[in-house]
Amino acid sequence: MTDTHTDAPAVSATTGRVRRTRRVRELGVLLAVVLLIAATWLNNPGFLSSQGVRDLFLGATVLSVLAVGQALVLITKNVDLSVGSVMGLSAFGAGTLFVAFPGLPVPAVLIAGVALGALCGLVNGFLVTFAQVPALVVTLGTLYAFRGLGHWWADGGQVNAHDMPSAFLGLGRSSLLGVPLPAAVAIVVVVGVGLFLSHYCSGRELYAIGSNVEAARLSGIPVGRRVLAAFVANGALAGLAGVLFAARYGTVDSTVGFGMELQVVAAAVVGGVAIAGGVGTVYGAALGAILLTTITAALPIWRIDQFWHQAVVGALILAAIGLDRLLALRSARRLRGGPRGS
Repeated sequence: MTDTHTDAPAVSATTGRVRRTRRVRELGVLLAVVLLIAATWLNNPGFLSSQGVRDLFLGATVLSVLAVGQALVLITKNVDLSVGSVMGLSAFGAGTLFVAFPGLPVPAVLIAGVALGALCGLVNGFLVTFAQVPALVVTLGTLYAFRGLGHWWADGGQVNAHDMPSAFLGLGRSSLLGVPLPAAVAIVVVVGVGLFLSHYCSGRELYAIGSNVEAARLSGIPVGRRVLAAFVANGALAGLAGVLFAARYGTVDSTVGFGMELQVVAAAVVGGVAIAGGVGTVYGAALGAILLTTITAALPIWRIDQFWHQAVVGALILAAIGLDRLLALRSARRLRGGPRGS
């Protein structure tokens, strides 16, 4: 009886410490972003010109939206390596719709792009949850399958800006209260998904699944449906990112999103979303995306070879994974030592 009463406070205290550590980690990423921006501005004041700030916002938009979706999947202890291909497929699909139906309303194309991404996510989720194939294997396969489908669809061609209506291209140039509209959309996505994870039961259940899938199943959580929903939401956000990319750049082909999957996983992991599942927030994932985007923008100003960008990102991933492992070991030790220290 004594053990029952001492275990609960120990677990609660440990969970609280882990959450506080995660907040400190996210604040650390934010501090790194601020220091990098400040140092680069001191080196070149034009870095924070009105156009420079706008470019920073727009540069982080697509990666942030993709990182939020990836965080949902990672929290369930899965991964999606096909997001770059899904984004490219949706971007080219949006452009192709304007070519095939010139008078099509912009909202209809937006919905179609998101729906195409959600369909790809449904394929991934179905294979993972019902066919019981590991997510790494499934999404590695669909990475190439969706990319191949995009190449077949494009057939070596591309959709140019003159094929798209000015109202659609205006989405990439418009601002809302001084914030570029695509960036405002990304902010809404981050806040909306963040509130869902923290305030809704189905959102909290994703953490339970990632922490211990068997315990989650025994407690009555519909594990299959929740994981499937995470993959579908991730696909839908990849579709949204594709549409935003098309609106900003105006030219799309079958190579859009090539190689993005590793940047997306890196952004989420650097932002504190654990590969082992059950830990992290979409706010951290978005901060990770902003940090990686800022590094990319700052390196040319510092006259640093682009090769070092990959080295820095790799070092950040290794540091993040090492920190996750350290936190897990400390939490396990505290849980074991809690009852004895009571």
